[in-house]
Amino acid sequence: MTQLRLNVAMVTATIILFILTLYINELIFNRFEFARGINWVYLPAGVRLLSTLLFGGAGAIGLLIVSWLVCFFYFFPDDVVRSFMGGILAAAAPYMVYRIAEHFYGLHATLANLTPKRLLVCVAGYAFASPLLHHIWFFLHGDRQDFFSDFFVMFAGDLFGSLIVVYSIKMSLSVFTAFKKFQSSNRCN
Repeated sequence: MTQLRLNVAMVTATIILFILTLYINELIFNRFEFARGINWVYLPAGVRLLSTLLFGGAGAIGLLIVSWLVCFFYFFPDDVVRSFMGGILAAAAPYMVYRIAEHFYGLHATLANLTPKRLLVCVAGYAFASPLLHHIWFFLHGDRQDFFSDFFVMFAGDLFGSLIVVYSIKMSLSVFTAFKKFQSSNRCN
């Protein structure tokens, strides 16, 4: 039962963080929207990658649920097929990158062996994989207009959004760690 609670917590955390970053993205970067669902900066991309790196399959399930929610009720409410496939692809791409990184880097659950260089490779891999999967589906579904420009903007948006989220969290953790060290050194004096 404890594992089930942990998985539910990870799914819930993924959903909340995704919705929060989507809200922030809409507030700050809405004017950078290239086309519906394609942005020059897309902060939720960082949550997609981090949730799968941190939570594995539970993160992917959370992404699938939240992606379906935002696709069906926000981005494409009039296009059931695009919403359904968009949710699957949005969860599959970061999970695929996670599984590849797990295989090649031997990722531990703590991510202790995820070096900055490896993290950057994961960010770049995800930023490429997500628009690739989406645009393969668009192409097969008959949507070939602006294929390369849409792909490039989606790649850039996922890359910039992921870098902002990942390095904001990394910087926050560094500040928190430094603060804790400073706090404990002052207690010893």
